[in-house]
Amino acid sequence: MNGLDYELALKSDKRNYFDYYISLIKTKHDLIYTFCYNKDYNIQIIKIDIFLISFTIEYTINSLFFDDDTMHKIYETKGSFNFLYQLPSIIYSTLISIALNSILKLLAFSNDAILDFKQDKSIDNLEFKEMKLRKKLQIKFILYFILSFLFLLFFWYYLAMFGAIYRNTQIHLLNDTLISLGISFIFPFIFNLIPGFLRIPALSDAKNNRKYLYKFSKFLQAF
Repeated sequence: MNGLDYELALKSDKRNYFDYYISLIKTKHDLIYTFCYNKDYNIQIIKIDIFLISFTIEYTINSLFFDDDTMHKIYETKGSFNFLYQLPSIIYSTLISIALNSILKLLAFSNDAILDFKQDKSIDNLEFKEMKLRKKLQIKFILYFILSFLFLLFFWYYLAMFGAIYRNTQIHLLNDTLISLGISFIFPFIFNLIPGFLRIPALSDAKNNRKYLYKFSKFLQAF
């Protein structure tokens, strides 16, 4: 329903703001989408794989922000965790991790491609279209596994070196990572409030001439 074109949505989508918001949370919140929602066309094991890789990404990206200034600050505070000092790097790490996860999801998720295939009502060259879809998904899955393997290989090597050199920063790094994960879990509840403020007025307009407003709401819901 969320992916319908404007004309079809005008006829079919009669949901209120709350129903639309809940649908976004089900399909956009990583924790809920991975373990509590199965009404899609994505492979469950890949969803779980991406969820686990996302933790590794968070952990590694946070470690990249541990520079000489950070080490000196830890020394000055005698090892205590300074939340306000770490907060900017935590936010940057979260945003970078979300971007990297989005790239992996584009390669790994098959839901949009299958929905496009199902919504194509033309029966011309149906077998060719099915073969083309299968080939497209195969290529995407291969690229995903290659890219995720390279990510994990780099992450393993870097974290092993980091842990060996900076043994006394492991608690700080773990705290930063857990806070980043917490932010990434809270962020969808806040950000997904926005598309509904555009989509619902676009579909309830009496003149049905808010197509661009609707398209912009679809653009926002993609994040």
